[in-house]
Amino acid sequence: MLVSDVYRDSLIYEESALAHYIYYLLKEKIISLDDDISKIDLNQANHQKVREMIQTNVLGFHKICVFSLKMDQNNFVFIFAASEQEAIQFYSKTFQQTPLNCHEYTLDYQLSRGNDVISFRDLRKEFTIFPAIAGYFKWER
Repeated sequence: MLVSDVYRDSLIYEESALAHYIYYLLKEKIISLDDDISKIDLNQANHQKVREMIQTNVLGFHKICVFSLKMDQNNFVFIFAASEQEAIQFYSKTFQQTPLNCHEYTLDYQLSRGNDVISFRDLRKEFTIFPAIAGYFKWER
């Protein structure tokens, strides 16, 4: 596997710290995109400079997560938001009540949509404004 593969995956899966470290190592010409991943040595990076890059968000990450908020005993709503607090605030404003609970789901969780299966990660690409309602789930007992 090449550095370019790991770097691409870190961007796709929003692994901000890893992406910024690789970016730093590339920028400083310590590694190249064509190197094998065994060449990645994070200890060669200036940790203070990378920390500053992460804090200033040099790579422009805007992490959006998905949260399941319990509406009542059987109904749940999935909300894309930057944080649990943002998801709860959006829920409260939208439904004029407080959710019974709120849990973060992995973006790689797959769900049925019609005859297909889609991950929250792929579903998120259909939205441009956040927070947003990703969908509803009714638990049939």
